[in-house]
Amino acid sequence: MNELTVKLTGQPIEGKFSNPDVTLDGETRARVPFEKLETLWINTGSLCNIQCEHCYIFSSPKNDDLVYIRLEEVLPLLDEIKQLKLGTKEIAFTGGEPFMNPEMIPMAEAALSRGFSVLILTNAMAPMMRKKVRAGLLDLQERFGEQLNLRISLDHYTEEFHDKERGKGSFSKSLTGLDWLNENGFQFSIAGRSLWDECSDDVTHKFQNLFDDQGWALSASNPNHLMIFPEMDEQADKPEITEKCWDILGLSPKDLMCSTSRMVVKRKGEDTVKVLPCTLLPYRADFEMGDTLAKSLKIDGGMFDKGAVKLCHIHCSKFCVLGGGSCTT
Repeated sequence: MNELTVKLTGQPIEGKFSNPDVTLDGETRARVPFEKLETLWINTGSLCNIQCEHCYIFSSPKNDDLVYIRLEEVLPLLDEIKQLKLGTKEIAFTGGEPFMNPEMIPMAEAALSRGFSVLILTNAMAPMMRKKVRAGLLDLQERFGEQLNLRISLDHYTEEFHDKERGKGSFSKSLTGLDWLNENGFQFSIAGRSLWDECSDDVTHKFQNLFDDQGWALSASNPNHLMIFPEMDEQADKPEITEKCWDILGLSPKDLMCSTSRMVVKRKGEDTVKVLPCTLLPYRADFEMGDTLAKSLKIDGGMFDKGAVKLCHIHCSKFCVLGGGSCTT
C-alpha cells in the first residue's frame, strides 16, 4: 500500500498517533476544543500547474484526487455560516493552484459580496496571469479593495533554492505575477519555507532585501507580510502531544488553528463535500467531520470529542505544536 493510498483510506499508522485517546506511553492525548469558526478554508482541488519536490498535498498537473469544488457547493456553506451565526470573518481558498479552478473568481466574488474577507493562496504563475483571471481579479480589487488578499508561495528568497523545489523558471514567473499584483494595488503576502534550516534572522533579512529590490511595500518582520512555514514529514520521529504539554510548552489549545478553522474538500468519486479540522489532512477519511458545518460542530467519537480535535497526527506535533505553524495569522 503506497503513501497516498494510506492517506485516502485513512488507515491508521501503528504505534505513535494511532490511538485517538492515549499516546503510546499511555498518557492522555491533548485535544483542542472548538472556539469559533474565524476562517473557513476551501480546497479548490489538488490539480496544480507545477509539481513541488515536497508538497504535503501531492498537488501536480495530474493529481485530481481532490476535484474542483464548485460555486454551487460553496454557496450552501456561506449560507450555513449565517444561519448558524458562526461569526466567520474569512473565507480562504487553497489548492492545488486555486486559479486552475474555473470557478475561482465567482467563488471569491460570492464570499466577498457577503462581507467576508477572502484569502487566496497561489503561486502567482501562469494560471493567475491568464487574461480572464487577471480581469476578474482587477474587477474584484476595484469593488472590494482590502477585503481581498493573496498569499504567494515563494519558498526561498533566491532563484536557486526556490526553483530546486518548484522547477526551473518558477521563481522568475512568480516574481512577474507578484510585480503585477503590486503594480495594481493588491493586498498580498509571502509564504516561505524552512526547508533549508537557515537562521531565522538571516531569512528575514534576505527576504527584506528581496522585497526592497522588487519595490514591494512589505515588511519581512511582519507575520502578516511574511510567513515561514515549518516542514511536514510523516516519517519523522516526533513526540506525541499530551495534556501535560500545554503547561510544559507554555501554550494553550486556543493557539492552534483547529480551534478556529475548518477546511472543506471535495474528493473524486464522492457526492458531497467533506469538512475536516484543518488544511493539512485533506485525504484522511478518519478525520472527516461530516458534509456540513452543522454536522462538524456536533461530531463525537474517534478523532473528535463534541467538535474538539484530538491531536493524533504527526502534523499536529511537528507542524502545529512544536513547529508553531498556522495557516492563519
